[in-house]
Amino acid sequence: VQLQASGGGLVQAGSSLRLSCAGSGRRFSSYAMGWFRQAPGKEREFVAAINWSGDKTQYADSIKGRFTISRDDGKNMVYLQMNHLKPEDTAVYYCASGPTTYEYDFWGQGTLVTVSS
Repeated sequence: VQLQASGGGLVQAGSSLRLSCAGSGRRFSSYAMGWFRQAPGKEREFVAAINWSGDKTQYADSIKGRFTISRDDGKNMVYLQMNHLKPEDTAVYYCASGPTTYEYDFWGQGTLVTVSS
């Protein structure tokens, strides 16, 4: 199984970015997908998740209302639309795949998001 995250970059506070994660190696539509992030000097934290059918999503309180997770099983893709970015959103963002939104067994390599003030 391979997960390839992309879409990170350097943006100003208040801007938007869309992260993408391409999956391959197993039936993408059968698994939950999640986004996590790790800021410099901090532990990795949960950001958002979407279940296998796409009808249930979960968000961390810190990004609720600003970020939206979605999936396109026809393209084996999961997205994280990030709006109203803040400097504290600066981190390496990772996508992950697993049997439920609470369990992940494969991880992507990460994409760096830097938000300047």
